[in-house]
Amino acid sequence: MASTLEKFIHSLDLRALPRVLQIQSGIYCQGSVYEMFGNECSLSTGEVIKVIGFKINKLIASICENNEVSQFSAKVELPLNFPGLYKVVADKTPYVSIEEIARNVSIGPTRFGHPCFYSAKDIKLANFTIKHDEQITFNSVEEVNGTMAMNCVVVRNNQSHSFTLPLSQEGEFYECEDDQIYTLKEIAEWKIPKCRNRIVKLSNTLHVWDASSLLPENFDGCLVLMPVYEVQAVMKFRKDIVHILSDLDVEVKDVTDCYDTSSFLQPLSLEDIFERTSKEFPMVAEIMEGPSGSQKSYNFLSTGKEIVIYKKYQAARVLASEMRSDSSKRHFLIPMSYKGKFKRRPREFPTAYDLEIVKSEKERLHVVATKAFTSPHKELFSVSVGDQFLVQQCQTSEVLYEGRKKLIDVLACEQILSDSYKKVLLPMYMEGGFVEVIHDKKQYHLSEICKEFHLPFNVKVSVRDLSIEEDVLAAAPGLQFEEEITDSYLLISNASSPVESWEIPVYRLNMLVHLPSRDVQTVVPPVTRTTVEEVSKEEYYMLRRYENLNLHPPPRPPKKPT
Repeated sequence: MASTLEKFIHSLDLRALPRVLQIQSGIYCQGSVYEMFGNECSLSTGEVIKVIGFKINKLIASICENNEVSQFSAKVELPLNFPGLYKVVADKTPYVSIEEIARNVSIGPTRFGHPCFYSAKDIKLANFTIKHDEQITFNSVEEVNGTMAMNCVVVRNNQSHSFTLPLSQEGEFYECEDDQIYTLKEIAEWKIPKCRNRIVKLSNTLHVWDASSLLPENFDGCLVLMPVYEVQAVMKFRKDIVHILSDLDVEVKDVTDCYDTSSFLQPLSLEDIFERTSKEFPMVAEIMEGPSGSQKSYNFLSTGKEIVIYKKYQAARVLASEMRSDSSKRHFLIPMSYKGKFKRRPREFPTAYDLEIVKSEKERLHVVATKAFTSPHKELFSVSVGDQFLVQQCQTSEVLYEGRKKLIDVLACEQILSDSYKKVLLPMYMEGGFVEVIHDKKQYHLSEICKEFHLPFNVKVSVRDLSIEEDVLAAAPGLQFEEEITDSYLLISNASSPVESWEIPVYRLNMLVHLPSRDVQTVVPPVTRTTVEEVSKEEYYMLRRYENLNLHPPPRPPKKPT
């Protein structure tokens, strides 16, 4: 039975992809050619296409009042890279079965893909009972003893209890409140169920764009988001991907059951390639859809080009930012193979506690006070602007407080006088300001800095990497190495002239390839070209947020006694 493209998307189970559709009727006349997102495409009546995926292309936003669209609100289009961080408002409309949740809610391996629900009534299982209003985390869908079921977890008394619920389980299931914050792109990819809108509240705006020029008039922080989908499809005699918006007036019919899907090319993302076993490498791949125009450093990966993918692996990078006070600072991922050298730049420290964190056994930390501090205890030192100190170690000291003796954490230092040193104690809670005095004139390679010093660490390029045609790091006034991260990469080269190879990031490069049945001529990869990857502001915040999830933050500085 024929239906509009929009109705087909709303009824489609993502797990059923790919699907083969036949164009029945619509705005396309037979033989007409249309330009859609840069892809010239002829869709005549009777044309057959294979739908390989769909995603939200843009969002229609309206002012939200009492959890509904305001009748007086104008609708505006928001691109997915619109800046800001948002909180998701829990949907008050219940789902009537686990099947409905599995069909409409994004569930996957990342932390975004574990939605939480609660049941309006108790659910009795063989081993225990899930209480009503108890938070249930949905992790994945799989077949259990011949029945499709949802893998779930509940947490009781800090202990996780795993169980499965059959997709046929009925009831009233409501979304739990979500205290996380997301970008608009993350909400579009993971937090908007099919056939439903999503209410969000603005947490804070990244001042990248003039937000007021796009957001609806009278915006007070709460929006209703309505998605417009983009269908990704393959046509029978083309080697590129066709993109079609879901709101086009086209009628389609699902003919998957009576069509041979192998007659179409099979597009693969870099994530799909990375999931293949190591034994399958190296392989030849032809690019069906190259990276977007914003990813300029990968312009050589154009549609139609053949590449050799030699291997997949994890590699270390140092996340660095320009030391600038304005908002135009750039961010980079620097490989350990970078051959340039760096000289140290002074670091700044807001508290005495920060001095304790970065001190090392290799050298004594020498700092100058940039802010005065008056100690409330006569046993501890009062700091004046310009005072210089050599940091020693953390210890405890006895102070008199309200007539009683009390032990507090202090930082033992030596104050540098004109011709001598004076031992002093600084309270760890001291909110002052210090800047480092650098005596070290040595030039360091990147690996030496990561091995010998505590990050973050301030540097400037003293010798640029001559193997890079344009070393973007050399032009920076100063760099702060923020943290060392590990990321997933593929090693590739040009199939026709494999003179050098490149590392390409799996999760930051959006491109599709297919694998022609062709043997690899060069099994050993040529020399790898060192590439400093510049990341966007959005990618930078994502890298920092994800990486910091795995780090335990240092304890907060002790507070000033009250």
